[in-house]
Amino acid sequence: MVTAQQIPDILSPEFAEDPYPVYRAMRESAPLLWHEPTQSYLLSRYADIERAFKDKESLYTTDNYDWQIEPVHGKTILQLSGREHSVRRALVAPAFRGADLREKFLPVIERNADELIDAFRDSGETDLVRSFATRFPVNVIADMLGLDKADHERFHGWYTAVIAFLGNLAGDPEVAAAGERTRLEFAEYMFPVIRERRENLGDDLLSTLCAAEIDGVRMNDEDIKAFCSLLLAAGGDTTDKAIAGIFANLLAHPEQLAAVREDRSLIDRAFAETLRYTPPVHMIMRQTAAEVTVSGGVIPAGSTVTCLIGSANRDGERYRDPDSFDIFRDDLNASTAFSAAADHLAFALGRHFCVGALLAKAEVEIGVGRLLDAMPDLRLADGFEPAEQGVFTRGPVSLPVRFTPVRD
Repeated sequence: MVTAQQIPDILSPEFAEDPYPVYRAMRESAPLLWHEPTQSYLLSRYADIERAFKDKESLYTTDNYDWQIEPVHGKTILQLSGREHSVRRALVAPAFRGADLREKFLPVIERNADELIDAFRDSGETDLVRSFATRFPVNVIADMLGLDKADHERFHGWYTAVIAFLGNLAGDPEVAAAGERTRLEFAEYMFPVIRERRENLGDDLLSTLCAAEIDGVRMNDEDIKAFCSLLLAAGGDTTDKAIAGIFANLLAHPEQLAAVREDRSLIDRAFAETLRYTPPVHMIMRQTAAEVTVSGGVIPAGSTVTCLIGSANRDGERYRDPDSFDIFRDDLNASTAFSAAADHLAFALGRHFCVGALLAKAEVEIGVGRLLDAMPDLRLADGFEPAEQGVFTRGPVSLPVRFTPVRD
């Protein structure tokens, strides 16, 4: 039996190389573990983390975001609660579902997918991470907001610095400083754009945010800037890693790739299973509002809690054969995987369930479908084995593939 003292630290090279055996040891021997470097309690079991996210007893808050994300984004919707949260969410949510998503933004997603694929469709080879995954979601969000896609490198640099800040568990001062600089740089970029857009409303998402009003409440310039910053970072990095992860997982399971290629309705299953099996975000934090009893002990009030999503989504108490990638598993519901009724934890749950989940679903459906059309015999480059990197967020850093170009 492994003891808590024998479990590799989440900041160790062993954990970074492959966190899943470490997660298993935590679930089995130390489901509640105090982590001195981050001054937080680590939760690793599905049931405990599901309870923290759904939080029907008001035991958990998002007060941790005051120090975790406000330095890089400003005050965001994630930090709000009660009516203030529900009104702000109601202001932004319509753009990410229903008619707005279908009529305004699906064409934006399709256009951006096609533009990126056109750059390599005749080459017979590409790196899917470099040429598509890291560019596609950022381009889509910039286009949705009506921003200049020529500034892609700036957007990508900003969100990369923000994600590094959020994952700076070791407290590197240079990483912290770089993340904090993005708040100032992004504000300098966005405030003039927001002011101009208020004067000349269009059909883009930024105009929608500028004009949105509920019960006399409207978003001010700082609210809009903070939301756009959050959208670029969260929507860029997670969808980037999800698309790369889907292909890495399917390429490692050729029979499942063949099934998805033949039946595109299975893309949703492949996405849902990727979110469970190799989630882009491995850790989400909460703060206790009161003393909480969980598996393995008691968490004091006012404590930071690190919810290990990557562990919960491999919990054998919740999933059959959890360390196997299987898009046909019967214990994961793809039809609810992108709603607050999801039975995986990659988008969190409850009132803070990811507002952009349906946007991510649309991007993945279109992006993966278009890529399969362009590369019907897609295969990994000879001798290449995909490898994930990252601790806070995690995904393939390279995915070189070969294919026979489709001729008209």
